[in-house]
Amino acid sequence: MKSYLITDPTFYGNTPDTLKSSLATVFSKHIPDFVVFRDKQTHCYDELAQTFIEVSRTYCIPKIVLHGDYRRANALKADGVHLTSTQFDVIPDAKALGLYVIISTHTHDEALKAQKSGADAITYSPIFPSPNKGEPKGLGDLKEIVAKIRIPIFALGGIVTQEQILAVEKCGVYGFASIRYFIP
Repeated sequence: MKSYLITDPTFYGNTPDTLKSSLATVFSKHIPDFVVFRDKQTHCYDELAQTFIEVSRTYCIPKIVLHGDYRRANALKADGVHLTSTQFDVIPDAKALGLYVIISTHTHDEALKAQKSGADAITYSPIFPSPNKGEPKGLGDLKEIVAKIRIPIFALGGIVTQEQILAVEKCGVYGFASIRYFIP
């Protein structure tokens, strides 16, 4: 099963040096298959994203994506983009640039729309209780969406233990995504 690390400035800092140090610590314990730089607060996103890409390439991370802006992901030479659940309309534009496209989904309708729109993969959340993310979907709902969707699904939301990873794996997902699981 694939693993997908999502950054958060709370845990990774907001300067190139703190980001480098945090990533080095995390990558010394885990080498995820996918990583996304996600920071909705910074005023120096490009500088931090470039640092994130460089450090991730140093550790041979297979898929490096940036959050939300497919043009920026392309300009900074990331492998892909992770779009929000309000960005279905830009999937074709991101694909036209050759980017790997992951999009956040929270309902079966959104997951089906992502597949129809040409996304390469989705995150589906929240599976377990997660801070400020609403009512968890649970494993039964996750199994239902896995049965409906042909594109890869990353289970997301509240996945912080090995037991939870095994539980979502039994549902047949492609992988799991997490912020807190990777934090030492």
